[in-house]
Amino acid sequence: MLSFALGIGTQNTQGDWLEIYYPAPLFQPDAALVDAARQALGAPAGNAAVSFLPEHCAALAEALKAAGAPEQAEIAAAFAASTRPLVATFLDTDSAPENAPEVYLKLHLLSHRLVTPHQLDLSGMFGLLRNVAWTNEGAIDVDELPARRLKARLEGRALSVDCVDKFPKMTDYVVPKGIRIGDTARVRLGAYLGEGTTVMHEGFVNFNAGTEGPGMIEGRISAGVMVGKGSDLGGGCSTMGTLSGGGNIVIKVGEGCLIGANAGIGIPLGDRCTVEAGLYITAGAKVTLLDDQGQEVKTVAARELAGQDDLLLRRNSQNGRIECLTNKSAIALNEALHAHN
Repeated sequence: MLSFALGIGTQNTQGDWLEIYYPAPLFQPDAALVDAARQALGAPAGNAAVSFLPEHCAALAEALKAAGAPEQAEIAAAFAASTRPLVATFLDTDSAPENAPEVYLKLHLLSHRLVTPHQLDLSGMFGLLRNVAWTNEGAIDVDELPARRLKARLEGRALSVDCVDKFPKMTDYVVPKGIRIGDTARVRLGAYLGEGTTVMHEGFVNFNAGTEGPGMIEGRISAGVMVGKGSDLGGGCSTMGTLSGGGNIVIKVGEGCLIGANAGIGIPLGDRCTVEAGLYITAGAKVTLLDDQGQEVKTVAARELAGQDDLLLRRNSQNGRIECLTNKSAIALNEALHAHN
């Protein structure tokens, strides 16, 4: 069994799921717990998202308590007071999601650090998620927004739309231990933030991407990109993800790396690498390799350097060529900046 969770969410007027909050999703749960939940709710075998009503919660809570799952039993008991739609999601296997509750459960698993980026199958997820207006009154189907706005005005309320997107911000659902985020709207649900990570106001972390921590993120971590321990992303820098031109190449940043301000990478970096501020390295960029005496050795495509350690990538200010030499300077994190307590 891959995962099980009890959720509460929002549906549009047609009964389509807009979002689901899982208070305590389980990864690889005990079989007895899952069997008890299935029996109490009449859930089928295999992957399933089963809607249930508040009047079912008492029996579900008793079944989960008897199965030795007190935390899940407490959640089920609390759900009895719900006025919102309820769902129990069962993931027997890690196959492509078939509905929004399955997508949201997988995004929760990532942000709860129960799994790491690329560990789950998220293929086809965009077609399962509706475009949602995220407002001060919760998630609203974009097609239903005009009517909801008018209703709010007639009742003397202002309906504020924070954003229109398929994904909500992570912190409305999960706040992992030991992190700092300057602007929570810039971290999507499904981001993985390791303990000790600081995301400054201009930093951005997409879903199925993130950091091992500790690290300072002032640039953009695109979908699919993982940043290793002790690495810093300077202000305005970019990592090319699978949704932004990287294709099927898995871009990652190793440990102890520094990507300078307004720089970017389209190749994976090994450990202890530095990319000079303002330099964007794409896979096909021509790079001149220098020896320890600063003499030219040969010119290669940047993709040939993918994943190698101890690289210093810079642009020659005189002739404009991109150069690569051994990185002899240690990148040390500022402990004061990274303090989380």
